[in-house]
Order: sequence, then C-alpha cells, then structure tokens
Amino acid sequence: VQLQASGGGLVQAGGSLRLSCAASGSIFRINDMGWYRQTPGNQHELVAAISSGGRTNYADSLKGRFTITTDNAKNTVYLQMNSLKPEDTAVYYCNAFIKSHIVGDFRSYWGQGTEVTVSS
Repeated sequence: VQLQASGGGLVQAGGSLRLSCAASGSIFRINDMGWYRQTPGNQHELVAAISSGGRTNYADSLKGRFTITTDNAKNTVYLQMNSLKPEDTAVYYCNAFIKSHIVGDFRSYWGQGTEVTVSS
C-alpha cells in the first residue's frame, strides 16, 4: 500500500491550493484519512481528518479556510486550502488507516509529504 501526495507549491497570501493524496496497492478497506503538517519550526499538527462515514475534524485555527473531502472510488483524499497565510507554510503529509488484502488489520500509512509555501 502506498500514499502519493501532490498539489503543493508556492502561492501568495490569500491564494488557494488543493492537495491530493491517492492510496494505491492491495487495498481492502480504508478507514480514516487525514492531513497533517510540519512547520519550519518543526511543529507537527493535525490539519484535518475525515472518517469513512464522512465525519470531519479540523484544527480550530483552520476551520472555515480548509476543507477535506474524499473520492472513495479513487481512494483519494483532498485538502482544499483557501485564504492561505504565511503561517500555513509547511510540509503537508497525508495519512490513512488501511486494511490491505495482505495484512489482516488496519494500519497507518503516510504519504511522502508535499511542500506548501505561502509568501506574504
């Protein structure tokens, strides 16, 4: 099982980006999916998460600006980021709890990280 993240880049403050993370491999079922970020100051925090039933959870400081969604047919989770601020600059990592056809229980998988830089 692999997670492939994409969509990061350089954007001016006030701009938008959409991150994508596609899960591939011998997937039987996907449970929760989410996005985390690590800031230049090495702060690691949850950005947003979504359950298999569609229930979402956001960091309080990001509510209203970021939206997490999934496309279950594509095993993909998205993070729409609007009104970006310089403090949103970070490496964004996707995470998913996946049961594969090979391993009999749910395990946590991480994408490789995609860098977001917001200029002032």
